[in-house]
Amino acid sequence: MTELLDTVNGYIWSNGLIYLCLAAGVYFSVRSRFVQVRQIPEMIRLMFSGEKSPSGVSSFQALAMSLSGRVGTGNIAGVATAIAFGGPGALFWMWAVAFLGASTSFVECTLGQIYKTRDRRTGEYRGGPAYYFSKAMAHTRAASLFKAYGFVFAAVTVLACGVLLPSVQSNSMASAMHQAWGVSHWVVAVGTVIVLAFVIIGGVKRIAAFAAVVVPFMAIVYIALALVIVAVNASEIPGIMRMIVASAFGADSVFGAIIGSAVMWGVKRGVYSNEAGQGTGPHSAAAAEVSHPAKQGLVQAFAVYVDTLFICTATGFLILSTGAYRVFDGETASGAVLADGGALPGDATVGPSFAQVGVDTLWSGFGSTFVAVSLAFFCLTTIIAYYYMAETNLQFLLGRYSPLPVPIVRGSIGSNSTLVLQALILISVVMGAVSTATEAWTLGDIGVGLMAWLNIIGIIILQQPAYKALRDYERQKRAGVDPVFDPLALRIFGATFWETYEPTTGKDRVRTTV
Repeated sequence: MTELLDTVNGYIWSNGLIYLCLAAGVYFSVRSRFVQVRQIPEMIRLMFSGEKSPSGVSSFQALAMSLSGRVGTGNIAGVATAIAFGGPGALFWMWAVAFLGASTSFVECTLGQIYKTRDRRTGEYRGGPAYYFSKAMAHTRAASLFKAYGFVFAAVTVLACGVLLPSVQSNSMASAMHQAWGVSHWVVAVGTVIVLAFVIIGGVKRIAAFAAVVVPFMAIVYIALALVIVAVNASEIPGIMRMIVASAFGADSVFGAIIGSAVMWGVKRGVYSNEAGQGTGPHSAAAAEVSHPAKQGLVQAFAVYVDTLFICTATGFLILSTGAYRVFDGETASGAVLADGGALPGDATVGPSFAQVGVDTLWSGFGSTFVAVSLAFFCLTTIIAYYYMAETNLQFLLGRYSPLPVPIVRGSIGSNSTLVLQALILISVVMGAVSTATEAWTLGDIGVGLMAWLNIIGIIILQQPAYKALRDYERQKRAGVDPVFDPLALRIFGATFWETYEPTTGKDRVRTTV
């Protein structure tokens, strides 16, 4: 089974996906006139503006929900893995994919807002790739094809977010806690399940409220401590920067032979961490109450910076500046050691232990506990975000936007579909906590890769409405008004929610349901 999973993962994460992620980021950057640079002040302003309503959450809550999905084990264990198998240069390629991915995130999250809808059961906003795939081309001859494409994405997302990805988070959390306190993996699994059950059963409002409190707190504390440790080792920073850049382009005599691995692992772990292009961000973006879709697109673009340029960079500098790293040949821990920072014990495993040892260099004995607690917060909120995304896509499959009949799902299982999904994600958490890290990460990579392939290809085709929304937003800002969105005036079709919604009052002109 392990060999089969590795083979499947190898096909999914071939060079094709790496080039697709980078090329799409370049293309969207040029088409948007580098919105990720021009609009940084507006991104920051919008994060703390906007209103919530009975149907939608505030821009900040949507950002927190998005970050809760982006900020997870990839920010600690993922960075360590990228350095171990791709060398320090992998960190540079994580920065590159974040910079380019911010434009990708803007496009996909703006589309998520444009084509969002209202859940007929709860009144809450729903949206995401499955929704914009099925709605954006509904007025064309290709309507059936794109509805089917949306159906496939929704099914893949339920599988990835409901089964494959949660196991990675629980595995890293259990491993860190076991190393810190000797706690059994089974104890961590049971405790996590209890907390998750309480939060996810409460629905999107409880998820948003939980994320809005936990995510900013955990991110600020983690970055602050990492910066303190980096500051103590400030004399190492110039050398580290030279090593990162030289390694990234094969100019380093030690890491020159693994330049391909640096690109592969940098992009792979960058996409896993910041999720730009993966299709997860649009789900939380669609839940926001805003007067114009571009507002949330800009907020979500900044989320990519927070994840990678702030948190992942903090982890990378923490590991490299303290010498708590080891680089292997052949992209496996059984390969020859190409470089050793000198701080890791001989039996250290690739993963959270790199960061734990790094913190220990400043406060002996504190590193294991601090990283374990950080991972507990990071991973828990990420799993909760995964559930929200899986549940959103399950509702798509059960709603009238499903293009194909699914009698099994809509029948006996459909009546209890939410309970079935909740049970699946909790089982995945338990299985991930007690499985090996290799198996968990392989399953997670398969889930991320499948979603990324489908979403990036889809938004390349559907990108035009996002640019129309951006130009309209910037035009209204120049006119000195708070932008409001009218899709028909922009000749954007299929945005049925916005056709009847009045942004100035926050109410529907004509009540519609999905």
